[in-house]
Amino acid sequence: MDIEIVDVPEAHRYEARVGGEVAGLVAYRRRPDAIVLVHTEVDGAYEGKGVGGALAKGVLDRIRADGEKIIPQCPFIAAYIRRHPAYRDLIAESALAAFDAG
Repeated sequence: MDIEIVDVPEAHRYEARVGGEVAGLVAYRRRPDAIVLVHTEVDGAYEGKGVGGALAKGVLDRIRADGEKIIPQCPFIAAYIRRHPAYRDLIAESALAAFDAG
């Protein structure tokens, strides 16, 4: 399955699209120091098909490429980072203690 990750800033979210259809999303809020990743959801038709993992990876890779930091408020994104600690460096210094307490 080909999953495209698209930033939709006017909707404050990244979308995972499959064949042009929105299969999942990560909602966010921008702050001056970081992007707060608030909520992740995957459409029921795509659950269990790797969309959530591809979405998390794609969003984190894009944020890294843009040189930005995150605050992983969303439990799904936080769990993904715990399973893939190479993304821990994206967490804003101000959010590390809360993440580590987690």
